[in-house]
Amino acid sequence: MRAVQSKDARFDGWFFTAVLTTGIYCRPSCPVAPPKPENMRFYPSAAAAQQAGFRACKRCRPDASPGSPEWDVRADVVARAMRLIADGVMDDGGVPALARHLGYSVRQVERQLLAELGAGPLALARAQRAQTARLLIETTTLPMGELAFAAGFSSIRTFNDTVREVYALAPSELRAQAHRVNARQPSQTGAGASQPAGPPAVAGPTLTQLALRLPFRAPFQPDSVLGHLAATAVPGVEEWRDGAYRRTLRLPHGHGIVALRPERDHVSCQLAIADLRDLASAIARCRRLLDLDADPVAIADLLSADEALGPLVRKAPGRRVPRTVDPDEFALRAVLGQQVSIGAARTHAARLVAAHGEPVADPRGGLTTLFPDPAALADIDSGSLALPRSRRESFAALARALAAGRIDLGAGSDWHEARQRLANVPGLGPWTIETIAMRALGDPDAFPAADLGVRTGARLADLPADATALAARADAWRPWRSYAVQYLWAATDHAINHLPD
Repeated sequence: MRAVQSKDARFDGWFFTAVLTTGIYCRPSCPVAPPKPENMRFYPSAAAAQQAGFRACKRCRPDASPGSPEWDVRADVVARAMRLIADGVMDDGGVPALARHLGYSVRQVERQLLAELGAGPLALARAQRAQTARLLIETTTLPMGELAFAAGFSSIRTFNDTVREVYALAPSELRAQAHRVNARQPSQTGAGASQPAGPPAVAGPTLTQLALRLPFRAPFQPDSVLGHLAATAVPGVEEWRDGAYRRTLRLPHGHGIVALRPERDHVSCQLAIADLRDLASAIARCRRLLDLDADPVAIADLLSADEALGPLVRKAPGRRVPRTVDPDEFALRAVLGQQVSIGAARTHAARLVAAHGEPVADPRGGLTTLFPDPAALADIDSGSLALPRSRRESFAALARALAAGRIDLGAGSDWHEARQRLANVPGLGPWTIETIAMRALGDPDAFPAADLGVRTGARLADLPADATALAARADAWRPWRSYAVQYLWAATDHAINHLPD
């Protein structure tokens, strides 16, 4: 109640407020006057509010609020399910596909989601499809028939009914409204808002271009997360160009290219995708890459209380963990980067990409290739890799395990089980496993204590530089040790801590 009355944006995505007298639901930070307490109802998800018969507020656009931090922090079945739904796993296989990825029965998955979120998997996926539909309606000129199937709807009738129910407007009315709003060039901050300048995107012969805004919870410190991605960029797959980090994307139905540029209150996302069915998945992966759904206030509250770490946190609050759009890709790159410099790791990865990557066209920049799929690397001659023999064997073993599905690092993976299976790969020690857990799995409490940058930063912050002693000291930073790593890295004068000129 207090969060709504104070219009506290920190709680956007944590819960949603429905108003009985108007029949709408809002973010906690909605700018309109708060309703009377007796007229408010609270829901843990937009899907639950929609299922209860409320439509989305046209002013604050609650369906486009930042995602709940819980799905990044937690590793239980509900959190794994939410990450999988966001990644589009239900678009082709429905609830059975979701249950299969989680290793539970359909009935168990439905019961757990309904108990905690007030909505089952079908309602949650429907809410996501409605938001995807709105994105496409407002930012493209695609015919509504194509748009409906691209958003994941099984029929045009279902698409029309859902849009009317959630937004109280027909799809054509929603598009006309968006065009009028864009003509006035307002300041929008929703995830589905188009860029304030430029014409609506159109579908080209191969890629559809979209201009989006990705919201985040303030504060957001972009230097280290985007600086890290730029400093470690693999030529052909990633680049820094015109103030934006750009990279190729391997998506469920095709490929894509994204450019991410930090702005004052959002991240500008210029997205080009071959198949519009991949839109929701691409957005989810970009948000995960930049860790945009994190709760920086909760993180800072704990870490800033530490006598040694506190000054680093207060100097630049809001640091995020540089994650990945492709967990398998990152795991393989982590092995290539064992015991070598960032520059050497980039060289090894660039050679691998040149030899085994899939070519793509990028008329707007210098991207040329998709990072090789594990299946394409499982049978390569490891002797062709310019690596020590033990690392070649580790790389080959990991590629085979990923290709065969023996190791799952995807959005719905079990973090504990993934660590155990990674430990069974020869040559993968604690540094590699914890680095993969931090950046590929998204575990907020991973801690590669033996990392050279972590130990250097610890020494500069008057913390123990010995890995064992530092790990013991880091127990006080749970469950945010991955973020402590970012502050220790930032204590050093390294290119990963700065945006390129």
